[in-house]
Formats: sequence, C-alpha cells, structure tokens
Amino acid sequence: MSDPTEANGTAGTAGADETAEPAQSTGGGTGERHVRVVLVDDHRMFRTGVQAEIGQTAETGVEVVGEAADVDQAVTVITATRPEVVLLDVHLPGGGGVEVLRRCAPLMSDAERPVRFLALSVSDAAEDVIGVIRGGARGYVTKTITGTDLVNSVFRVQEGDAVFSPRLAGFVLDAFASTDAPPVDEDLDRLTQREREVLRLIARGYAYKEIAKQLYISVKTVESHVSAVLRKLQLSNRHELTRWATARRLV
Repeated sequence: MSDPTEANGTAGTAGADETAEPAQSTGGGTGERHVRVVLVDDHRMFRTGVQAEIGQTAETGVEVVGEAADVDQAVTVITATRPEVVLLDVHLPGGGGVEVLRRCAPLMSDAERPVRFLALSVSDAAEDVIGVIRGGARGYVTKTITGTDLVNSVFRVQEGDAVFSPRLAGFVLDAFASTDAPPVDEDLDRLTQREREVLRLIARGYAYKEIAKQLYISVKTVESHVSAVLRKLQLSNRHELTRWATARRLV
C-alpha cells in the first residue's frame, strides 16, 4: 500500500482531491483561523480521504501543504514546508513515526516557528501512544475521529495544547505518573550525542551503511563511533550492545 512517490512539498496536494465531491463543512465555521498541515501516512487512499474531509480551507481553515508516505519523505516535506501541524501515522516505512519525530526534533524546538505533531493512527496500543509522546508529539488521536473533531484537534495542537482520544489519555497519565526522578545513567552519560544516535540505530538492527546514510556520515566514521561506544560501555560486540540498549529502553 505504500507509495514512495507521494511526497509533495508544494502548496496543496497535487491531484489528491481534484475529482472528489465537495466535502461538507467539518469546521463548523472557522472565522479567521488558519493552519498549515502536512499529512504523513503510508496509505494514499487514507491521505486522500483526510484531504477531502478537512482540507477545504475556506470552510475548515486547514490548508494541506504537503504529503508523505515514509520517514525520509516526511522529513523532506516537513523541512521544506515548515507546517504548523503534522498529522503523523505511527507505523511508517523507514522507522515509524518515532523516527520522524527524532529527525525533526530541531523543528519542534524552534521557538519562533515550532512544528507540532499530532499522531493520527489506527493503533490504540499503549506502547504506540507512549512512544510518540516521549518522542515529542503533542497528542494522539485514532482514525475513528470525526472530521469536525480532527479539525478542532489540529487547531488545539497548533495553539500548544495536548490532545488525546479519551481512552488514550490514561496511558499517558500512567506512564508519566512515577513520583521518582529517573536515576542518572552514568554509562550513558559517557557517550556523546552522536555516539548515542549510532547506538540506537545499531540496536534497531541497522547495518553500518544504513547508519551512514541516515546520519550523513561515512561508514568508516560509523565504525569509529561503534568502537568508541563498545570501549566506553565495556562491551564486546553489537549483540551485547543491543541487549544493553534494550534493557535501558533506548531502542
């Protein structure tokens, strides 16, 4: 179902709704509200449906400025268009929604023009919800949401609110309810930021060439980072490294 040719960084979504019947108003009157949105989902038909449902800008105030079907496309389109809100599926080719969040972290932390993420997924599994929220998403709604509620959720996220489908909010509260501050991991603190990035990708099963491509560095540099990580953590091979990272929930 994935269509790797669907990335669109220009205004609108080329051909997405040219033959669609006009959608009924889903915004209930938007006044002067306006938000620029990118849709990230590996199912073209779903993206087309969302575009038709909420992308009638004159009625909803939502302008869909780009689409993407996998992680690489998503990062490219989001970086090029700088939307206010990204509707992000959790399960995507290339590493999933969490990988998109990781690679777009600088855009999320931009004080002047922050890009905010709202997960929109068929999954209501606790691990999926917690994963993207820890990654930086501002909310999580399921694909059973109505068009009107989705429009309202997008605007709330644009304003900085946290938005969840009702039953999913409990997952987040439970996950962050610990009263104890997380202990300092002295072993992890020995690693540089780049070494941590390499560590996570190794633990996820990436080959050296794949890591080099992801991080825009040479294979030899990847090998150097892996050697440094193994030395600092006193581990012997990538299998031990993977177990170490998994035990600390770094994967």
